[in-house]
Amino acid sequence: MSKTTEALERLRDLPDEELAQALERARDELFRLQLNVYTNQVQNMRELRSKRREVARILTLQRARTLGIESQGDGAGAEGKEA
Repeated sequence: MSKTTEALERLRDLPDEELAQALERARDELFRLQLNVYTNQVQNMRELRSKRREVARILTLQRARTLGIESQGDGAGAEGKEA
């Protein structure tokens, strides 16, 4: 299982309140990374990309839960997984 898949499964298992807290933390880290880019203090630009993607994943999960497409620990994206 890849790191991305593991991270997504970890996010899917979080309750709504903790998912909101994870979004707040990720946005704060993204802001700090962007500030460091502005001041030329970033060592690795890939961190910025991965943090943006993490924020997008969390927002997508929240939207799916709002629409009723997915619930906590639903595993809706696991159909294509091989055993």
